[in-house]
Amino acid sequence: MEEKEIALQITNLKKRYRLGVIGGGTLRGDLQSWWARVRHKEDPNSKIGARKHEKNETFMALNGIDLTVYKGERLGIIGHNGAGKSTLLKLLSRVTGPTEGEICINGRISSMLEVGTGFNPELTGRENAYLNGAILGMTKVEVDRKIDQIIDFSEVRQFIDTPVKRYSSGMYVKLAFAVAAHLDSEILIMDEVLAVGDMKFQQKCLQKMSDVSKQEGRTILYVSHNMNTIRQLCDRCIVMDHGKIVFSGDVETAIDLYLDMKAVDACSIDYMEKPDLRIGKSKQMALQSVSFLDKNDCLFSRREPIKMHFEWANQENIENLCLRTEILTRDKTPVGTTFVYNFYTGKQGERAACDMQMDLSSLVAGRYAMRYTFFYVNSFGQYINVDNLNGLSFDIAPDEGDILWDRKNWGSIELPPSVVLSK
Repeated sequence: MEEKEIALQITNLKKRYRLGVIGGGTLRGDLQSWWARVRHKEDPNSKIGARKHEKNETFMALNGIDLTVYKGERLGIIGHNGAGKSTLLKLLSRVTGPTEGEICINGRISSMLEVGTGFNPELTGRENAYLNGAILGMTKVEVDRKIDQIIDFSEVRQFIDTPVKRYSSGMYVKLAFAVAAHLDSEILIMDEVLAVGDMKFQQKCLQKMSDVSKQEGRTILYVSHNMNTIRQLCDRCIVMDHGKIVFSGDVETAIDLYLDMKAVDACSIDYMEKPDLRIGKSKQMALQSVSFLDKNDCLFSRREPIKMHFEWANQENIENLCLRTEILTRDKTPVGTTFVYNFYTGKQGERAACDMQMDLSSLVAGRYAMRYTFFYVNSFGQYINVDNLNGLSFDIAPDEGDILWDRKNWGSIELPPSVVLSK
């Protein structure tokens, strides 16, 4: 078996920051603050109402990262805000240095940590392309070979000789990405920069990153909160939390862990105990609980009907209550919707219940969630929502003999087989 070439090797990486303001900005201010501390007096330069941090109080942005990234790998990095993703990329890009640990880099790094990173606003787009190339250690001749490809890809040829300080944020991203993707670097680092560009350019960038990884063997580290782009680009994903890597492996498993939907991974929900699952304020009725019928777990076979029991209370008189149930992937992407119309009429103060059954046999194996919207149709034909809630989650297991479904590329619904009409 051929051994993979390592592009990045990170060992016990730590980054510590001191909390609070360091220094008063002037020598006079620092001397005043020092003299006040010596006399145990209040700092005359401290801001009113600001929290005073203890001496040497620190924050661990990264707390022992161990990671190996191989050449040609497309690694997704996800986690909540403050998890340490951007700090990790800044260390890899040498924007700042580590407190402890080692980083071994095999090749040149091209990075986009924010819009226009490394650009001089007074220089034109063309001049910034040459400047970025020089920073990466490329000669003018090497950039000359790439400059037309960079300009064409960036879609800003008309403005390429205009100072970039006059560019919009979208133009900045287009040019910055074009420069980063076309210069001869072995490792490409992207930190949530595509969110600024339009959808067409985002897809163009994702396709470009995929192509340079597969065809040129370039390594890509990609941070994003957009799970669809993570799915589309990455072949491995890590999840970060409080400065540590808590998972490294399969992309779908990483996304499920990041989305953390355990709050509704149960066979029943009591909305009186979990009011945060209610979206907005209930009006004429309030769902109080929902549960799967005759189930001790949330696992269904593909052709097993899903039966649910609903209980609610009428807050006003209600006629011809309807229910819309949306089926979602774990990242809240809609998959399909089912309706039931005019199934209940009741008076204010009444409690009611009903059982419902759904046929979801067209869904492929995977993890799903539900969202319930109770509504009625008024005399003008308008849909008036009366209660809207995040609902139960469930898993569908593959049936024996099912093909291995490529959910990433084929979607979550298997349509009925096509019929051959003639040969």
